[in-house]
Amino acid sequence: MVKVKICGLTEPRQADACVEAGAWAVGVVLAPESPRYLGIARAAEVLADVPDHVARVGVFVDAGVAELERAADRIGLTHLQLHGAADVAGARRATGLPVILGVPFTGAEAIRQAGESAADLVLFDAAVPGLHGGTGIRLDWSALAAHRPDYPFGLAGGLRPDNVAQAIRMLHPAMVDVSSGVESSPGFKDHDKVDAFMTAVRGA
Repeated sequence: MVKVKICGLTEPRQADACVEAGAWAVGVVLAPESPRYLGIARAAEVLADVPDHVARVGVFVDAGVAELERAADRIGLTHLQLHGAADVAGARRATGLPVILGVPFTGAEAIRQAGESAADLVLFDAAVPGLHGGTGIRLDWSALAAHRPDYPFGLAGGLRPDNVAQAIRMLHPAMVDVSSGVESSPGFKDHDKVDAFMTAVRGA
């Protein structure tokens, strides 16, 4: 099955529900400009009871290596997800963790440049000026399909229970990443929507 990451969690019970639903990974956002922002201490509380077989991803924007190292250690992260100005190789050296690189999809050149990065996985998202994910805006699937990468990639941007199966069949991503598409309001996951999303992914 395609891996599923559910991002932007803000409460421990949300993490529990995502684990029970079968998510491959859960994510917390450590970028202050996000409506789903958590400080390091709160992020550690949210992910404290996530079992070892589920990836714990910290999402950062324009973060320095020292910040990444401190957060990874205190929260117990298993993966870093970097947006904006990102030193992928430096982040991996400092933390020893795999790196997911968030890339706004703007066309074939974005795919080429992302493929040259040192990231363990590239995550394509909708290109929204000044924002880095969690917007609910869908990227152009047809344009991505026309230049589909020859390397494994993740897909984010406007995914919901009613369209994720179509996206998987069309693009064959290695991972799908959802946040607003399973929420009742920013930062609050709807357990029924989480279950419906997972069911749709399995069906695809």
